[in-house]
Amino acid sequence: MPCLFAIFALATPRLVILCLYFLSNWFNGLFPTPLYAILGFIFLPTTLLWYTAVVHWFGGQWTLWPVIGLVIALAIDVSPASHRRRVRAPVD
Repeated sequence: MPCLFAIFALATPRLVILCLYFLSNWFNGLFPTPLYAILGFIFLPTTLLWYTAVVHWFGGQWTLWPVIGLVIALAIDVSPASHRRRVRAPVD
């Protein structure tokens, strides 16, 4: 079940953020201002999820594995493949 949730989170991070926000207290007290959470939701949703996971599960300590996870989350969010959802028309 946790593996299915992880796959679902990678496929639709914004939906997971909304579910966590409305159905739990996952985001309470993590950010000094709601602006950071809103910007993360819009621009870097996977990185926002990973940041909150590090704060909750690792106690906010940025050791080797949380940093590796952050790099992977940033790569997922800013990769060119995540912005190319359209199929290209063949060139004549």
